[in-house]
Amino acid sequence: MAKKRRRQPVAELKLQITGGQANPAPPVGPALSQHGVNIGQFINQFNERTQDQMGVPIPVEIAIYRDGSFDFDLKKPPVSYMLKRAAAVAKGSGETGREYVGHVSDEQVREIAEEKMPDLNAHDMEGAIKIVEGTARSAGIEVVGPDEEPSEIATDEEEESEEEEETEEAEETV
Repeated sequence: MAKKRRRQPVAELKLQITGGQANPAPPVGPALSQHGVNIGQFINQFNERTQDQMGVPIPVEIAIYRDGSFDFDLKKPPVSYMLKRAAAVAKGSGETGREYVGHVSDEQVREIAEEKMPDLNAHDMEGAIKIVEGTARSAGIEVVGPDEEPSEIATDEEEESEEEEETEEAEETV
């Protein structure tokens, strides 16, 4: 009885591509073309599988075989993206640890950890929650418990008014 041989990939790539919007421009085109992959075929398959996640950054692992064929696995969006979406902010804090740009509840952190658990390097849910909380802290997003009051959130308007006040004070002293 003949054994079935499992194909071994020649190369494995990890890319982050916007869902439903893959195109042959960098980083996708150059990364795939150097391994002899049909770029158009990959883009069509990727866009078809991610059309319901339009605009969401999707990590993808691509296994490329000797004959130029490929398989790819889609992962969940990055934790930072999920946190920014949950906190309704466009970007993280420029001064992490000093100012918060938004806040998320413990429940939202748990939901994100549950959704992202298969992709995280955590043994249990508590470890996954700690990873998500650490990412929130790094992004300047405060994690608020059920009985806690969120800290004041710095906005661009407040920063501009503080800068104007400092400039006016400096001009008065001159």
